[in-house]
Amino acid sequence: MHWLRRWAKTKQFQAVIASPLCFDRFVTLDPFRAFIRELAAISAEAILPYFGNAQFGLEIKSDDSPVTIADRSAELAMRRLIEKRFPNHGIIGEEYGSERGDAEFVWVLDPVDGTKSFITAVPLFTTLIGLLHEGRPVLGCIHQPILRQLMVGDGQETVLNERSVRVRPTANLAAATLLTSDPLFPAKYQDGKGFDALCRSVRLYRTFGDGYGYLLLASGWADVMVDPIMKPWDLLPLIPCITGAGGQITDWQGNDASLPSAESAVASSPALHGEVIHLLNARP
Repeated sequence: MHWLRRWAKTKQFQAVIASPLCFDRFVTLDPFRAFIRELAAISAEAILPYFGNAQFGLEIKSDDSPVTIADRSAELAMRRLIEKRFPNHGIIGEEYGSERGDAEFVWVLDPVDGTKSFITAVPLFTTLIGLLHEGRPVLGCIHQPILRQLMVGDGQETVLNERSVRVRPTANLAAATLLTSDPLFPAKYQDGKGFDALCRSVRLYRTFGDGYGYLLLASGWADVMVDPIMKPWDLLPLIPCITGAGGQITDWQGNDASLPSAESAVASSPALHGEVIHLLNARP
């Protein structure tokens, strides 16, 4: 065991320990890779009948956000399947709250991320599904059932419809495409002037947002995606998808996006990330 003690003192070992997913690398995810695809499929079955259908049962929640029958039906379907297959696992969902949130494995569910797109028949909403191990995101899924795009990431590799994808290697903001979900939110929840400076620095700025924006980023069709306000079910499933595609994702201030304190997201290639964070938080 002397070799192990010697290795523990090396820079290589320290780099492994410093990685956010270091302990999760020793967790076997094989039983969950197929299952997360099952969850995506069963949620799509609940969602598709209501897309482009005026009878989607719109309600406005206490936080002024919309919810439909599709949101609730999809989350219930996923919860039932999790409870049947993995009864000891926890669940955190947007519509029905938390159960066994302190379990070793916890599923994080956002059945319709981008409900405003969904209720206007815009096919840019997604279903977000994440798996936490001891509080750290180890598996994530972004599913767009209308376009039949299924992205799954484990922090090491990300696949889109079973083909490996990577963030594109844009190293200059002047050549970058920037996405966000709502152009009014940066000024409302963060520093609007910093966001304006970022917008002026990029080649193209569009609002192809919510979970679909992160799918575009991870598959090489955009370079920066930012959201100034996020809930755990919006954020945690994205992390393994972005990092598995070689990207970097933090909160608005550049802190670890998987921390409980994270309530925003900035995702990009590593080459751009530092400059993006600087612009968003720079003071005149």
